[in-house]
Amino acid sequence: MAAATKRCRMSQGYLSITPEATVRVRIAGNKAFLTVKGRNSGSVRDEWEYGIPMADAEDMLKRCCATAIEKCRYYVPYHGHVWEIDVFGGRLSGLVLAEVELASEQEDVDIPAFAGREVTADTAYYNSVLSDPSRPLPPFS
Repeated sequence: MAAATKRCRMSQGYLSITPEATVRVRIAGNKAFLTVKGRNSGSVRDEWEYGIPMADAEDMLKRCCATAIEKCRYYVPYHGHVWEIDVFGGRLSGLVLAEVELASEQEDVDIPAFAGREVTADTAYYNSVLSDPSRPLPPFS
């Protein structure tokens, strides 16, 4: 696998996980964010992200989120794109997901060998679904 250029520890929880909109609070390193994602249309969806005070994010994770996801994200350049490799901890320990942001659905991308099986359309691997402890875990390999 290509070498990561940086990494970031993340903790995140979900305030809403409806199909119409997920609302996530995330602490990434020393920054905090509130993110709203719209309904998926294939592998595309609208997204709005706002920086918020760290204390607010910590309170929201404690008070409003049933379960937080813990992961370490590695940023790996590969053939003109930067892949985000999430290595999960806690009850999701052993799960590793690779993701790349594209300019459009039609953009060509070389899939690196480390990416493994395609799960883009499998909702069981959405972080919002993985955060729900009442749902069974998807296969990790």
